[in-house]
Amino acid sequence: MRVLALDIGSSSVKAAVLKDGKVVGRCAKANFPTQYSGVRAEVRPQEILSAIAKATAQLNARSADVLALCTMAPSWLAMDGKGKPLTNIITHQDRRSVIIAHELEHRIGKARHLKLSGNRPFPGGISSTTAAWFAEQHPAVLRKASLVGHLNTYLLRRWTGARVTDASNASFMGVYHTTKLSGWSEELTDAVGVRREQLPNVLDGGEIAGRLSAASAVELGLPAGLPVLPGIMDTSAAVFLLGAKDRTLFNVSGSTDVLALCVDDPKPHEQILTRALGTGRKWMAVRTIASVGTTISWLHDTLFADMSRRSFYSLIASKLDCPASAVSFEPYLAGDRMSIEQKRGSFAGLSLSSSRESMLTAAIDSLARQSGARIPLLQQVYGRICRDVAVGGGVGESIAAILHRDWPGKWHFKVQNEATLRGLYALAELAMDNNAGRKA
Repeated sequence: MRVLALDIGSSSVKAAVLKDGKVVGRCAKANFPTQYSGVRAEVRPQEILSAIAKATAQLNARSADVLALCTMAPSWLAMDGKGKPLTNIITHQDRRSVIIAHELEHRIGKARHLKLSGNRPFPGGISSTTAAWFAEQHPAVLRKASLVGHLNTYLLRRWTGARVTDASNASFMGVYHTTKLSGWSEELTDAVGVRREQLPNVLDGGEIAGRLSAASAVELGLPAGLPVLPGIMDTSAAVFLLGAKDRTLFNVSGSTDVLALCVDDPKPHEQILTRALGTGRKWMAVRTIASVGTTISWLHDTLFADMSRRSFYSLIASKLDCPASAVSFEPYLAGDRMSIEQKRGSFAGLSLSSSRESMLTAAIDSLARQSGARIPLLQQVYGRICRDVAVGGGVGESIAAILHRDWPGKWHFKVQNEATLRGLYALAELAMDNNAGRKA
């Protein structure tokens, strides 16, 4: 079986054809821009469509037997009756909905909201706050919407006509019974201002959602009728690859750093994101740093633009064990996905003697400390955690070393190359086996 796997992250699309669980030839990549304006972070849907087409055009994908995708999330947008976008894609870095998030939690009650959805209504990080913002600020848009969901729902609607999502994306929409996997919550949808008929059907990630239309097949250079999976969240694909064993950790570092603990028994906590794996009765307890790769890029572009990226990363590696300086850094350039009232990034302790190197050292130290601080809370809530940690994502070894420097105790890190793409292959195998079993 040949699988066309698409990994649509925060800034790029990665695509590959896999056979027998391995990449055939090479991976293709195409970038797309995010528009930042104050606290807003949006991507034009057409930019992602163009990036997908550019990536697939670099591959010999016409021989694919199935298309599987994983996407960044939240990635909220509204669509009309024909599946055309009425809004841009509002990404997980968007923080416009702070006020409405407080209002939602007040209407429902903090404990009640946590019990129903498994999460607090974190602005941008749980997209019900985005939906509620549009309901309040642009009610005509939401009234016109036939379908609202995340990026995977938009792509599936466009490519196959299906109105679907999976449980991992549903979890981060904030109106789903995450811990029970029992469907949309009427209490939450009413509070947000979304009608049940506007929401997609929730499928297991190991099912076939639909088949590629003739028009989309031409657009992507793929065969018409190709089976397409519902699309799960990117970390879920990586965790599924490794067997989704209880109390195992996966650390995916890219634009955002995601630390995901796979669990059989979800225990919602106000400082932990709880989401379904997306297939089967498995969950993930997630702690994130909203900006890691993007912080490193910002430091380079703002303070070290005269250096090549290679030289800059060598400089980072040399600063890893430097003692802390008088300068300090708050690593919240993209806010905080674990807080309703949003934090801001900042330097402190600057003086006329401060250098850009001292600022870089402060940033490295801050990211390392924030990464390590996530472990004790996960241990407090879930107890024993396996010390063998799988590592994936697009950051280099020097950044991974930063993020693991201050983890308490001894840990064994193993890099999993192309984990999300390989996880999508495993998920596609499950979907095709399930489909064959139903036909039999």
